[in-house]
Amino acid sequence: MAQHNAFYAQSGGVTAVINASACGVIEACRRHDDRIGKVYAGHNGIIGALTEDLIDVSQESDEAIAALRHTPAGAFGSCRYKLKDIETHRAQYERLIEVFRAHDIRYFFYNGGGDSADTCLKVSQLSEKMGYPLTAIHVPKTVDNDLPITDNSPGFGSVAKYIATSTLEASLDIASMCATSTKVFVLEVMGRHAGWIAASGALAGQGEGDPPHLVIFPEIDFDRAAVMARVEESVKHYGYCVIVVSEGARYEDGTFLADSGNTDAFGHRQLGGVAPTLAGMIKQDLGYKYHWAVADYLQRAARHLASKTDVDQAYAVGEKAVELALDGQNAQMPAIKRTSDAPYAWTVEPAPLADVANREKFMPREFIREDGFGITEECRRYLAPLIQGEDFPPFENGLPKVARLAKHRVERKLPEFKL
Repeated sequence: MAQHNAFYAQSGGVTAVINASACGVIEACRRHDDRIGKVYAGHNGIIGALTEDLIDVSQESDEAIAALRHTPAGAFGSCRYKLKDIETHRAQYERLIEVFRAHDIRYFFYNGGGDSADTCLKVSQLSEKMGYPLTAIHVPKTVDNDLPITDNSPGFGSVAKYIATSTLEASLDIASMCATSTKVFVLEVMGRHAGWIAASGALAGQGEGDPPHLVIFPEIDFDRAAVMARVEESVKHYGYCVIVVSEGARYEDGTFLADSGNTDAFGHRQLGGVAPTLAGMIKQDLGYKYHWAVADYLQRAARHLASKTDVDQAYAVGEKAVELALDGQNAQMPAIKRTSDAPYAWTVEPAPLADVANREKFMPREFIREDGFGITEECRRYLAPLIQGEDFPPFENGLPKVARLAKHRVERKLPEFKL
């Protein structure tokens, strides 16, 4: 069978384990060198394909590629750049096919979230219309855990582990100081529309009265009076109150508590600052001394505390993506399927991109406690396995050792293309 090249790119916000998926893709391609020749990576995601800025991954050593498994962030560069609809921006899609044709790329692996699934699907559709034989596979990734069909999204388990751990540790801090100092601690976590990360903070508490005392979800309308009443009750009963709040917390009318008024490259509202906003409300209404923290990049970059389950799954979906492509299963996504809660077991199966693209998975109401401020036992059973196991990176001079790639560029063959 003829040998052709592969293209891999990373998209959107990076995670602690997206490079583990890259490692899975690249190592699987190397094992199938009878059918896959060179592996090219797009520098800064899909922009690398549009501008023909390609990295020849084939020139990286096996050791460097293996090190990707324990390296956070996006080793080849990611981007927030959404390809628009084919009808009005056809030139962009045609450019992708031109670049793929010029470099004999027949396998397209796009590692990202819901918007990336949409791009991957559109590229697949256009290649078919243009008569270019391209197999496009979406490799799932998102810390928000909001991709449909897959039981969970690679990247989420490690963020969940980090947030649960941080909530536990910060709770011990405030508990030791609350008699004479801080009464309230607010931790802001990611989650624009879905409260999965906020929910993971609740894993820190094991029984009645354990922090966090409130979890504030995007799925539950924010009621200032109800929140303040619960904060006051917690301080009176336990001496302090710990709150985990999603950046996407919103009022009944849909307005975010912390809407900056700006949008990102994908057209999403720019959020951030819900923790100080909420802390300010608490100071104004109740007068309590507070501290707040925004986990921000720390939660998605914390490879040193990654969930082994998450690392294994991230690698597995990368590996499965190559198997699906070689099997001719176009426009698919390798999805994680849970087969058992206890003992936890899972497999990876294909899911059609048409059922994934531009769809979000929210926290089901049965996962949120009736009062709206915590998680149910059903939710705990779902979340708990995803943070299990440790997969520490190697350390050198007291710091995590990360992959150092040469990133040899591929010679351009086409005219320059303006984005």
